[in-house]
Amino acid sequence: MRLESVKLALPSRRLSNEDVVALVRQHSERTYVGDLNEALDKIRFLLQLSGAESRYWLGEGETPLGHISCAVNEALTEAHCRREDIELLIYVGVDRGFIEPANAYFVAHALGMDRVHCFDLLDACNSWSRALHLVYALFQAGAYKRAMLINAEFGMFEGGAIYPDLFTLRSIEEIEWSFGGYTLGEGAAATILVHDPEREWEFRFSSRPDLADLCAVPLEGYERYCRPSNRIGRNGVRRFTSFGHEMFSEGAKEAIELFQQLETPLDEVRVIFPHAASKKAWDDGAASLGLQHLLYNIYPRCGNLISASVPAGMALAIEEGRIEREDRIVCCVGSAGMSFAAYSFVY
Repeated sequence: MRLESVKLALPSRRLSNEDVVALVRQHSERTYVGDLNEALDKIRFLLQLSGAESRYWLGEGETPLGHISCAVNEALTEAHCRREDIELLIYVGVDRGFIEPANAYFVAHALGMDRVHCFDLLDACNSWSRALHLVYALFQAGAYKRAMLINAEFGMFEGGAIYPDLFTLRSIEEIEWSFGGYTLGEGAAATILVHDPEREWEFRFSSRPDLADLCAVPLEGYERYCRPSNRIGRNGVRRFTSFGHEMFSEGAKEAIELFQQLETPLDEVRVIFPHAASKKAWDDGAASLGLQHLLYNIYPRCGNLISASVPAGMALAIEEGRIEREDRIVCCVGSAGMSFAAYSFVY
């Protein structure tokens, strides 16, 4: 399988850590009980510790579809193909406008791709990686010859799962399960893949369902589908809740062990693209393996782009000349679920 092109479209509104802290202050002044400055100092410290510096949110007049269209058009141009050449479209973003039917149908229609086969694939931040693996298998089975993956992560809108509810604190304790929302950025990515039997990929995945309650956005009636847990829904139904510290603590060992299962010779690897949920966590893990110099982490610049983190990193690295054709690349992801991925391919 050949990765023909990957493109990123970022919105225009850039927010610094201080901008995020200011928003928390704005929304918490009437609800917080105690010393709000103490809570703000803690958020500021945690953002700096994680390596966050900036992130991008939609500006005035900008829309998710507009950025999707931009990323798709650029990807098609670079791949030298037309919309009708795409046989399969998979929407892999966590943010979406529809639970039913698949969000992919509405995106495909808006793009003028009314005959493309399409569906959604959802596995939190690991969705893009899972879709790569699925397309690889479908190509090998002869089902398709060219596919497109679309990520669109624009969850910072008014009344959504994060904003402004997670920015409206009542106590300092709420930071424990709300902090992840302060690290998120927005963006759209489009990836075009083509069947190429000469290019083999190596995939490794693992899952830890016992850790699923550490990060979730529950729906009404979610209790019917899970064991009782005092973690789920701490911010309410249809609201994002994430115990990030525990996720990194539990996931670090799992991610390292999965990476070590790869058979790819490390001296052939040009770049490692991690899921951009933190800079410090990935730096610490890579340093333990002596591989920190290979990391290309967009978290400081773009924040956590959820499912789009890895393709966004690749798109930016290509633009900067950090990677070129025939370079060996490794990608590593840790995700809610919890789910983990490590895979290798030649670009």
